[in-house]
Amino acid sequence: MPDWSRTYVRYVEALNYRVGRFAMYLLFVMMGILLWSSITKIIHLPAIWTLEMAQFTLVAYYLLGAPYTFQLDTNVRMDLLYARQSPKTKAIWDAITVFVLIFYLGVMLYGSFGSMVYSFEVGERAASGWRPYLWPIKSIICASFVLMILQAVAHLIRDIAIWRGEEI
Repeated sequence: MPDWSRTYVRYVEALNYRVGRFAMYLLFVMMGILLWSSITKIIHLPAIWTLEMAQFTLVAYYLLGAPYTFQLDTNVRMDLLYARQSPKTKAIWDAITVFVLIFYLGVMLYGSFGSMVYSFEVGERAASGWRPYLWPIKSIICASFVLMILQAVAHLIRDIAIWRGEEI
C-alpha cells in the first residue's frame, strides 16, 4: 500500500480514537445531569434544562462514539455467514458494504449540513421552556458524520490491504 494510505489510516484512526475516548466520558456527564434533575425534583425546584441537555449529551455520546466503535470493529454485524469466511473474503465483503455505508453517511451529512446552516442563519431554538440554541448539537452531528466517513474510508483502505495480502 502507498505511504499516503498508511498515513491517512494512522491519522484518521488516531483522531477517532481520541474523539471516541472523549465521547465515552459523556455518559458520566449525562448521568450527572440526570442526577441533578432528580435532586432538583426532590426539593421541588425542577430544572427545565436537564431533560434536553441529557438528550443532547446522549446524541453526542452516541454519534461521536460511532467512528471509534467502527474502528475497533465492535459494531453489530450479522455473523451467520460472515464469521465462517476467510480474512480475504471478509475484506471483500467489507469493502463492498463500506461503499453502501459511505453513500448513506453522505446523504446523512448532506441533510445534517443543510439543517446546521439553517440553524446558524435563523438562530433556531428548541420549542421548549428552556429554548436552547440548536446549532451546537447540529454541529456535533455534522462533525460525527464527517468522522464516520473518514473512518469508513480508512476501513476501506485496510480491507484493500488485507485483500492484497498486506497489513496496515
